[in-house]
Amino acid sequence: MSRGLNKVMIIGNLGRDPEMRYTPSGRPVTTYTVACSRAWSTPDGERHEETEWFNVVAWGKLAETCKQYLVKGSHVYVDGRLQTRSWDDPEGKRHSRTELVANEMIILDNRSNRSHSNEQQTTTPEQQQPPEHDDEFPF
Repeated sequence: MSRGLNKVMIIGNLGRDPEMRYTPSGRPVTTYTVACSRAWSTPDGERHEETEWFNVVAWGKLAETCKQYLVKGSHVYVDGRLQTRSWDDPEGKRHSRTELVANEMIILDNRSNRSHSNEQQTTTPEQQQPPEHDDEFPF
């Protein structure tokens, strides 16, 4: 029996703040974009750079973690699989979108370089994190 492999690993920077919503059944889902750039030189010394954008989707606890800790510009590692979904718009035009469905996300920024955009979020003493250390992640 032959098996396939659908595995994607990227390192890049968030292009926008994550957006979280809930399915009708109450399951959290967070979406964000990650830009991965590469640079190279031609044999005659000309520099080139290109950026590939990935649409990332995280579900469940990972979705909540992404929404809480990621902001535009965050440097992240994302591991997951590619999934393409299709739909018809109200005019009957067919659309498709390929997304990276995340299984794992690691924040690569130093905590001192990170700024959190969740000032509106209130926490109870039980939800507060212990003091920050530069070499540890809170999850």
